Formats: sequence, C-alpha cells, structure tokens
Amino acid sequence: MKKILVIDDEEWLREMVQMALAQRGYASIQAPDGAAGVETARKQLPDLILCDVNMGAMNGYATLSALRNEPTTATIPFILMTGQADNVGMRHGMELGADDYLPKPFTLDELYASVDARLKKAEAVQAQAEIKLTSLRDNISMMLPHEFRTPLNGIVAFGEILAADAGTLSPEEIADMGQVISQSGHALERLVETFLVHSQLEVLQADPQKVTALRRHQTPAPGPLIEQVARKQAEAAKRPTDLQLNLAATPVPMSEDYLVKVVSELTHNAFKFSAPGTPVSLGLAVTPAGVVFSVTDCGRGMAPATIAKVGAFMQFDRKTHEQQGLGLGLTIARRLTELHGGTLVIESELGRGTKVTVQLPKVA
Repeated sequence: MKKILVIDDEEWLREMVQMALAQRGYASIQAPDGAAGVETARKQLPDLILCDVNMGAMNGYATLSALRNEPTTATIPFILMTGQADNVGMRHGMELGADDYLPKPFTLDELYASVDARLKKAEAVQAQAEIKLTSLRDNISMMLPHEFRTPLNGIVAFGEILAADAGTLSPEEIADMGQVISQSGHALERLVETFLVHSQLEVLQADPQKVTALRRHQTPAPGPLIEQVARKQAEAAKRPTDLQLNLAATPVPMSEDYLVKVVSELTHNAFKFSAPGTPVSLGLAVTPAGVVFSVTDCGRGMAPATIAKVGAFMQFDRKTHEQQGLGLGLTIARRLTELHGGTLVIESELGRGTKVTVQLPKVA
C-alpha cells in the first residue's frame, strides 16, 4: 500500500484528504507544519508528499527545499497545494523540485488525478532505474573478469617462463616476452586509472563548489598537448599515418589533465573501432558559441539506440565484435565536458563512422 504524507496547518483539510486517500486505497500520515513534515518524511519515507504552500515559519517552499537537499528524501514525489497558484509561485516551486501543483480548492477527482499521475510516474522512473541497474550488474559481472584477466594472463604467463627458463631463452625471445609484459601492464594500468577517474567524477559532480572551482581552469595553448596525446594513441594502435590534425591556436576552458583525458579517451575509441588505413581526424576550432573539439573516424559506427544508451560499463556490440574495454571512455569524456559547462554530441552511422563533438563555453 502506498503511503502519502499530508503537510498542512489546517486540521480539517488534513482529515479530509486523509479520508479521501483511504477511499482510494492509500495509507496516509499527517504533519501540522513544515518542520514536523520534514521530520516525519525523514522517519517514514513516504511514497508521495502533499504539502501546503502557505504555512507558518516554514512554508511549503522551505519544506520542499529541505527535503530535496537530503539524499534519503530528495526523490520523493512532492505536490504543492495552494490557493494562490500564480505563475511566479509555480515557477519557484518547480525550480525547487516540485513535481506538481494542486490549486485550492480542489475536487476529489482532481486530488486523485494528481496523486495517481505522480505515483505512476515515480513507478515508471523506478522501473527504468531497475532495468538500468540490472543491465549494469550484468555488464560488470560479464566484463570485469575478462578485462582484468586478459592483461594479467600475459604478465603471469611470460613472467613464469622468464623466472623458470631465462637461461634457455635467446635475447630476442626475452625481449618479445618483455614487450608483452609491458603492454599488458600498461593495459592494466589504464583499466585501473579509468575506474579511479570515473569514481572521482561521480564524487566531484555532487559538490557545486568544486564544480565552480573546476570551471576556472583553462589550457592556454592546447594544440601541442592534443597533438602529443593523439600521436601517442596512433602509435599504440600502430597507425601513425592514419592520424589527421587540424588544430586552431585557441585556449580551452579545461585544465590540462582533464583535457588530456578527454582527448585520450575519444582518440583511443576512434582508433579502436576503425580499421587500419582509414583516417582518424582531430579538430579544434573557435565558433561564436565557444570552443569545439572533434574526433572523427570511418569505423563501424553506432546505431541510434546504442548512442542513447552510452553509459558506464557498457560495451558496444560485444557479442558480435570481440573488443576489450569497459565502455567508460565516452562516459568519462561526456561527464568531464558537462562538468565544464559544455555538451558532447555523438553523430554516427552504421558502417560509415562516428564523429564526437565536444562544445565548450568561450574562454573568459
């Protein structure tokens, strides 16, 4: 049974709403003012809150703001009830996170319609979250053992051979094994680093002050830095001649470390998902809207449905294309772009390639 909290300083209205909700099959609890409502919501965690706007020391807006600022109550659907539903007040409530307005006086049908609609929407959001969580669990459980074991196998296997039979091996064989161990170690290092960066960004985005401080940084001369990172990725893919650069001399509103991460992840993906002999082009330009960085390849591309699901721990068509990687690269690049006030757009066509465009604000 769904539980609904009714916050109102008029006892007769609370009683009326409680009886009406009971007829609909809902359980309800009451609070006579905003402070009591916040405390009750913290303890009871209702499925929905109905709250009057005009109350004493703590009105409906203050109550809503207090609940939205706490993780345990932040996502509870919240309906404001008011006899003065003007546009300014409604806009203010929506900006604070209200889900709906219920103008007083209201009929039972209007009450039921508002409550039912909010609960159904919350259920739909919860169901979608469960689907995503299930997908995330499946992807992690399927990918992590493989992603960690692949480089570890190379390190352990050749390490054991070198330890046991070094005296019987030629210098060329030792060098080859050392190269495999080195490559496997770097792959494992990249994997761990990607996990750490993703975790850091998840923490960072929850702190507005840190986000504000982040946006004060810039890279005055990014061209040489971008070229260095891109050439490193091209060399790692054994495709140095496929790299094409068209980099304008313009500052970028992002620190060098984070710019390196964005360029590295997007360039790595471009080489990884395209064939040798096809171009990978990097561009940096200034537009009236700000600074634009782009990476274009002529690889296999992505379907619209795949682009829409870009997220952490999602690999692209793993069942038909055996490729290593956690699928975190695009997510990290997008998260960094958004934290710096920009947008990341993916344009792709199956069989023809992908273009990823990072649009950042003008440098102040």
